[in-house]
Amino acid sequence: MKRMNKIKSLSLGVITAMALMTGCKDDFLDTQPLSSVPSELVWTDAALAEAFVTDLYTVLGVGGFDEQMQASLTDEAVFTHPGRGINTITEARSNPADPGWINYTLNWPNMYSRIRAANLAITNLQEPQFDNPELVDRLMGEALFMRAYMYHQLLRYYGGVPLVDSPYELGAEDYTIARNTFAETVDFIVKDAEQAAQLLDGKPIVLGRASKAAALALKSRVLLYAASDLHDIPTANAKSSIIAGYSNPELIGYVDGSQMERWQKAQAAAKDVLDLPGYGFKLNLSGPVTPEEGFENYVNVSLFRGGGEEDMIFGRYFIQSKNESGGQVGLYNGPNGYRNWAGNTPIQQLVDDYEMMDGSKFSWDNPEQAANPYENRDPRFEASILYDGADWKPRFTTTADPANQIQTGQYEIIGPDGKKTTHFGLDTRQSSIEDWNGSRTGYYMRRFIDPNPNLVDMNMWQQVPWAFFRYTEAVLNYVEASIELGQDAEAQAWLNKVRFRVGMPAVTETGDALMERYRNERRIEMAYEEQRFHDARRWMIAPEEFGEQPGIIDIKGTLKPGKTVTQYQHNPENYNYTYNVIELGEGIENRAWDDKMFYLPIHRDEMNRNDKLVQNPGY
Repeated sequence: MKRMNKIKSLSLGVITAMALMTGCKDDFLDTQPLSSVPSELVWTDAALAEAFVTDLYTVLGVGGFDEQMQASLTDEAVFTHPGRGINTITEARSNPADPGWINYTLNWPNMYSRIRAANLAITNLQEPQFDNPELVDRLMGEALFMRAYMYHQLLRYYGGVPLVDSPYELGAEDYTIARNTFAETVDFIVKDAEQAAQLLDGKPIVLGRASKAAALALKSRVLLYAASDLHDIPTANAKSSIIAGYSNPELIGYVDGSQMERWQKAQAAAKDVLDLPGYGFKLNLSGPVTPEEGFENYVNVSLFRGGGEEDMIFGRYFIQSKNESGGQVGLYNGPNGYRNWAGNTPIQQLVDDYEMMDGSKFSWDNPEQAANPYENRDPRFEASILYDGADWKPRFTTTADPANQIQTGQYEIIGPDGKKTTHFGLDTRQSSIEDWNGSRTGYYMRRFIDPNPNLVDMNMWQQVPWAFFRYTEAVLNYVEASIELGQDAEAQAWLNKVRFRVGMPAVTETGDALMERYRNERRIEMAYEEQRFHDARRWMIAPEEFGEQPGIIDIKGTLKPGKTVTQYQHNPENYNYTYNVIELGEGIENRAWDDKMFYLPIHRDEMNRNDKLVQNPGY
């Protein structure tokens, strides 16, 4: 295995701050240089060792709460602002010199830099120089988990990668190494996760830190991916000529072995998570709750409060007083009419995939549904998406909109001269308020935004955590594996637990129809959670789902005969509303699909640094 340079000293910019937080000895700063800490000293002091391991978590950034969210790379959303590298990916223009938008948590050099730190911790904790066996086990478990997590990030974007399991010795002659196979990378991650789970078993659960549950959840996800069609090379070859023509298929999947056996492992790993005590918010219901309860339940799960905390396995938490960017989700994504930035706005494809309350599909061909497209829908729709006429927070000035409703259409009103004129909604790109920040799709994200009316998104920070792993994901993993294994009744039972919690009726289909219902359920339940980008690829449905131009909504409100309105607010008694689905203008985003996009390219700089690397297919 490749090894990395041994670090001889560690910057105090991170270590001392973290050590002080964890109770470092008071005389430490009096006796050491203020520029660095000798690495050998770190591992003789329990507080410094803990500080070092704690620093591994910085690789998580702000979770998925970047201004540019992964949702905008998929059929969930469009990113409103140009020039951020989003289009490079959605238009299938990624290449080794310009892969497109890559955030910190999947950046190749960032991952390997932190893997190096994890390896240092793992190596030094094998022979601890301080007497605290309980702490050593916990820190070792956390370091193993974080290494596994970072490799899992590389795996699901790039396939098999070079596996590094110990620090390089100073002066090593060769720092280059070939990619390990996909199978070897999966096995490495699973082994780390299993060891982490054993070491963390029985340890106190601390919010934001690794736990036995987190390690098992990671194992579940990795084995689910490993069993999927994209990584079963015979199946993938039949569906993609680019993959079929790749000369190193072992780097991106399994060239032999049984896919069914891999599904069995995935099912067992998911069940290990399901059997953990203390998790599973309202998943013991025998039937659907009311729509009102379903809405509240999903909001609580999304915000991890009101009992929804039971769904959180591993997350990134934010402290309001620290003004961390991850607490600005409302500013990044909220309506421009509230002086927010409308960053990652839902597209019509996602909106249309929310079922009707009776479990049937929504259809624009149904005249009643087309006339009232936002009524009688899955409660998760209202809890996830701000649509025209939706109630929302008080605006910064009540005179602009006393009703506090989302306005994304064009509406007739009576002007001062007594004639009809057009009022452009306050949350449109023709708004009188920050029109450049208006949604291009006619929708805004509601999910993850704290609905507290006293929390003003444009200048205040929220404390809603980002979930890397939640219990419901493991439930859905178990459902998928069960369907693949032909265990439809078991899959239905667990899938309906998720549906009953949000007020939706039971699924009764079997076979392929059940798989279709499951995939849509996963799409809706986990919207904006960085699942869709990977799910559509591993299911190999991305060419159809990601290759079409985003749909947007065009809304017009015309006054009914005899109605006189001088200040607009949504009211079907005063207005006739029409809803027309159109495509996003091609000059804004020209979505396309190329099968090379099943994986990201390894950057040209990495290929130049390491001539043993083999590039991904299609690049």
